[in-house]
Amino acid sequence: MPMEENRIVNEYTQDGTVDLKGKPVLKSKTGGWKACSFIVVYGILERMAFYGISSNLFVYLTKKLHQGTVTSSNNVNNWIGIVFMTPILGAYVADAHLGRYWTFVISSLIYLLGMCLLTLSVSLPSLKPPECHEMDVTKCKEASTFQIVVFYVALSILAVGTGGTKPNISTIGADQFDDFDPKEKALKLSFFNWWMSCIVPGSLFAFTVLVYIQDNLGWTLGYAIPTIGFAISIITFLAGTPFYRHKLLSGSPIISMAKVIVAAIRKWNVVVPEDPKELYELSLEEYREKGKFKIDPTPTFRFLNKACVDTGSSTSSEWRICPITQVEETKQMLRMTSILVATFIPSAMIAQINTLFVKQGTTLDRAIGNFNIPPSSLAALTILTMIITYILYESFFVKILQRLTENPRGITILQRMGIGFIIHIVIMIVAYLTEKHRLSVAKEHGVVENERQVPLSIFILAPQFVLMGMAEAILEAAKIEFFYDQAPESMKSLGTSYSLTTTGIGCFLSTSLLSTVSHITKKHSHQGWILNNLNDSHLDYYYAFLAALNVLNFFFFIFVSKIYLYRAEVSDSLKVLETELKERSSVLSDN
Repeated sequence: MPMEENRIVNEYTQDGTVDLKGKPVLKSKTGGWKACSFIVVYGILERMAFYGISSNLFVYLTKKLHQGTVTSSNNVNNWIGIVFMTPILGAYVADAHLGRYWTFVISSLIYLLGMCLLTLSVSLPSLKPPECHEMDVTKCKEASTFQIVVFYVALSILAVGTGGTKPNISTIGADQFDDFDPKEKALKLSFFNWWMSCIVPGSLFAFTVLVYIQDNLGWTLGYAIPTIGFAISIITFLAGTPFYRHKLLSGSPIISMAKVIVAAIRKWNVVVPEDPKELYELSLEEYREKGKFKIDPTPTFRFLNKACVDTGSSTSSEWRICPITQVEETKQMLRMTSILVATFIPSAMIAQINTLFVKQGTTLDRAIGNFNIPPSSLAALTILTMIITYILYESFFVKILQRLTENPRGITILQRMGIGFIIHIVIMIVAYLTEKHRLSVAKEHGVVENERQVPLSIFILAPQFVLMGMAEAILEAAKIEFFYDQAPESMKSLGTSYSLTTTGIGCFLSTSLLSTVSHITKKHSHQGWILNNLNDSHLDYYYAFLAALNVLNFFFFIFVSKIYLYRAEVSDSLKVLETELKERSSVLSDN
């Protein structure tokens, strides 16, 4: 009889996942790559939609809305920054109120509304200024207040929509693998790499086909196609609903963290017992019923342990006493902030792809026969490099490193992130040397003041785009995996939003750096480093400055990664996987 009960129990997921009605789900009929296939299709079409808008947004702002180089760059970076900051709100709503699935569905409809309005704003003559072919866009008629408002309202609606979709879609995908099943846990380790590699084709289509359509066939068609594609992606996601596993609502992680901090501050003068058994904690059975992990106390942030001390007060408010596991969850989210801060600078470097790198491309020879390459299309090299790097890393390098290190990931997530940091330093050094060469050629051919085309192929920019693809493949996938994996089980959406927040803050940081450098260099010399006429600018100095900033940030990352303490449950699960990996290796050697 007990064996029969165990068999029945093993047929169901052990991590507390349920269907939409709240009932336990069978492993054989739900989750895994079967469910993820619908999510991946959504990811491909959504990436096509998002990059169909963002990849060429700088060009639209300069050519159609007649904004200057610094203004356009900052507006693009600020919008992308907002897009990647709103996931904090989306994660809160998902964890505390609606759950990941319904937050995602509602947000995707808002996202679609923004796409539709944006398509209208680039299509109707009354919503855009008249055509202008002046080289200096400041001489063109500016867009009216109404036209600007409509355009940015559409972008804002789109940003709100992404706030609920971005932190939840990859989390929903990861939820399809049971952490309590060693085989599914092993598959989850590869999920984020394959998730990123599967959705980049959508980005590639946007940077090539859509960018060409927008530049040559019109913005209406160029925006309508990604809008229709996104509508199809929503339908595809909904079609996979019967196969999805869902996590139960666990309450707001932000409120949970606030309770711990408030409880600790209220008892600031209380002495923490040396014996952890004297601290307040729930029973193991209570955690099992909730499908949660129980976490042992750690020595870090010892002040917060005061929240666990039972002072014998007659009131047992959750704002006065918290269990050890809740305190440890708060500690873990706080521990991750040091790594979070270290990723701001690399995220600011990625922002150059859609702004200054594109502006450089507009000054170069883009002709291949009778075909002119859209300057934004070079980002396709970044996407292609990402795909190749993902595949090589997961299929080749990881397997070699597994044998050398006996780590199921090959190397730790932080080591992988460190490699990405180094590549970012190389990128900015290469960009500095390339721009220095471009400026010298512009001076030799007398095209500095008249802002004519520099007689160099646009492909001289290829190395910096290729290196950016390598950096994104190594660092971005590791970043997403790190913040999801290291977040406590009840705070996965918030953890995922951390990885998105770094990109958002990076964009705002890029805006701040560009504006500050532009202002300071104009103030202390006859002209600034970044002007509308790039041939008369000193963008090479700016890239050298960014390279130095990356070097300093790399040393900061080394320091914080050395003192970082990995999440306890992750360490345990990795030990299980390491044992399984050794067993598989021994079986293969025996055969």
